[in-house]
Amino acid sequence: MAIQIDPWSDSIPQDYAKLMEDFGIKSFEKIAEKTPDPSHLMRRKIIFGHRDFERILKAIKKENDYVVMTGLMPSGRMHLGHKLVVDELIWYQDHDAKIYLCVADLESHITREISLQEAREAAINEYLTNFQALGLNLEECNLYFQSQSDAVQKLAHTLGNKVNFSELKAIYGFGGDSNVSHIFYPMIDVADILHPQLEEFEGPTPSIVPVGIDQDPHLRLARDVARRSENDYGFILPSSTYHRLMPGLTGGKMSSSKPKSAIFLTDSIEEVEKKVADAITGGGHTVEEQKKEGGNPDECIIYSLYVYHLMPDDEELLELRKACESGKLICGDCKKKAIKFLNKFLKNHKKNRKSVKKKIGKLIEDHS
Repeated sequence: MAIQIDPWSDSIPQDYAKLMEDFGIKSFEKIAEKTPDPSHLMRRKIIFGHRDFERILKAIKKENDYVVMTGLMPSGRMHLGHKLVVDELIWYQDHDAKIYLCVADLESHITREISLQEAREAAINEYLTNFQALGLNLEECNLYFQSQSDAVQKLAHTLGNKVNFSELKAIYGFGGDSNVSHIFYPMIDVADILHPQLEEFEGPTPSIVPVGIDQDPHLRLARDVARRSENDYGFILPSSTYHRLMPGLTGGKMSSSKPKSAIFLTDSIEEVEKKVADAITGGGHTVEEQKKEGGNPDECIIYSLYVYHLMPDDEELLELRKACESGKLICGDCKKKAIKFLNKFLKNHKKNRKSVKKKIGKLIEDHS
């Protein structure tokens, strides 16, 4: 039986291999070996799957034009799980991509019942400020708000005649209690993905959408619509990569709606210490048991923090893993180490946030 993926759920997949099999996603492992200067997310198989990345790799190697399309949904505070996409965008920006960045304020309004004004404020104060502070050059991105893009909304309505409700229901699982705005929203997302290829923007160009696996329904629909619209627009099917979702400190997916599950980019030192201290680990019940039997890093949320964010050096990470498995490094000491790394990162990030606020303000004025 096929697995259903819900882009708006807080759950985390348990079987990525099954998802790849069900939805025709290719393994990223072999193509990562052919990628120049692969990121740590690629090397560590955090980016685990793709559709048509070969097309993007060819553009990178030949220094041809290509587009990266992604979005942010301003529905809460930004946490380390959201940082994954920023890390990917920075890598693409370093490899000469044209980046289209959508502030999905309509999605926040429709699926989270957040007003457009609240979504705008969250986008500016949380997401865009953090994106710039993390190292993404927003001035070189094509930044827009969904609610203000006439091109996206016009394209969504135009492409709507290519899709029927039965297809949407099969992909998204919409039921009788789904409101009409929620049902139509996927067409907005499809238009976001495809509109950079309109003649008034880049024209038909290789494009890629880096996402978590939970967003794959949007990619499947966009690719189907692109096929059906080939004669009208000449769209090139959008490529995509898929990263593993960042596990939460308490289990499940790291989520803004569950503060104890997440390390927010504006957390205080005290908040970080409390959250890490309470986080799930892969060690034994006692220090003696851990020293004797070792820990299981693959079941440890703290180890995932090192893998995803805190330890970019692969050799250093391997040493930490071996120390955990041998019992040389026990959970308490590992947590103290993680807290030290996190506080150093967040302290520097706080300084960066202050330094970019004026730049973000001017950037928003230019896009209003």
